[in-house]
Amino acid sequence: MGFATLGASGLRVSAAALGTMNFGTTGGIRGCDEPEAARIVGAFLDAGHNLIDTADVYAGGESERIVGRAIRGRREEVVLATKAGMPQGPGPNDRGLSRRHLTRALEASLRRLGTDHVDLYQCHQWDAGTPVEETLSTLDGFVRAGKVRYLGCSNVTAAQLTEAHWTARALRATPFVSVQQELSLIARDALTELLPAAARLGVGAVVWSPLGGGVLTGRYRGGTVEDGSRVARLRDMGTAAARGWADAMLLPRYDWQAGLAAAVATELGTTPVAVAVAWARRQRGVTSVIIGPRTVDQLADNLAGFDLDLPPSAVARLDEPGDPADLVRRYFEMWRTGDASTVDTLLAPGWTDHGHPSVRTPADVAAAVRAIDVRLDMVLSDGATVTATGRVGDTPLVWVFRTDAGRLASLRTYRGL
Repeated sequence: MGFATLGASGLRVSAAALGTMNFGTTGGIRGCDEPEAARIVGAFLDAGHNLIDTADVYAGGESERIVGRAIRGRREEVVLATKAGMPQGPGPNDRGLSRRHLTRALEASLRRLGTDHVDLYQCHQWDAGTPVEETLSTLDGFVRAGKVRYLGCSNVTAAQLTEAHWTARALRATPFVSVQQELSLIARDALTELLPAAARLGVGAVVWSPLGGGVLTGRYRGGTVEDGSRVARLRDMGTAAARGWADAMLLPRYDWQAGLAAAVATELGTTPVAVAVAWARRQRGVTSVIIGPRTVDQLADNLAGFDLDLPPSAVARLDEPGDPADLVRRYFEMWRTGDASTVDTLLAPGWTDHGHPSVRTPADVAAAVRAIDVRLDMVLSDGATVTATGRVGDTPLVWVFRTDAGRLASLRTYRGL
């Protein structure tokens, strides 16, 4: 397993990072118990990886305590990372990135972890209520005191990361060397601005949730919810926020991405988990990918993705937009503009158009592009089926498309009302 330096630092970290949000059975989403967590940590280190990430908010602090005990005797093998800034109590100063809260939070984390220093200390989220100068000068003091070796942040925008970088330079304070952000086949926003900005600033990216919270394993396809799954555990929490999170993971459009990961996995003789992890790992600017197993078996499934080299054909399919409705919009845009240059990439080899007998192949579509004026009103996606409404001339029509592994596969056209 290879190692890379984290941003513009000399700290070398493994491509695989062990996330420990699933460690602990109290508070938040119930995870695994301490014996299983210890087995996961041991197996992770035995496999040659070194970056372990936790946070003071995970399981109400239980995750940090479990991690601290699990690495006892192997502390020097570990690049130990934790985070602060989330609520730790009901008071107005029990959260955020103020000097008061960060100082108390670090001392509490060191006690729970049973160590005298943290290798990577991270701001869990941006705090608009605290001057960034106060936050950075406080963090710099931790480094100078020897309690923290390196600094990072999490869940920020490109603009916030840039502001923090230039403020640290102005203060001559220790800068962030890492940023944590969500990245998966169903959450690609970081690719647009954050990762390019981080690379330009010399900040390493440690991305989380490569499986989309479990969506890309395929276990929720068709709305199925298994006992013990993350969605089931979120629902068991009983809060409105948890239910909203669970419902968001069951959106029909995610069936398409899960099906795509499964199709690529079948072709490569591997698992959707490995495919999803391998895709996240190969994105430009990514230093490490955080995996969050609840069992040793899940750890093995996740680690397989770090040994998987995706062939160019698989990468091209996975890099397609994540919603089949996007493909249909591109198809109609091609009709509207008269640009047929991308038609071969949009349509599957077995394309059939049952609604227009004269249009059955990509060549037929290309020939007909300039002849028909399509005005599109609405596109709705539900899994692998996409319904579009609009007009050709004065005739209202409804188109029902089906997609297959990221490409348009067939179409039926109906006269609208």
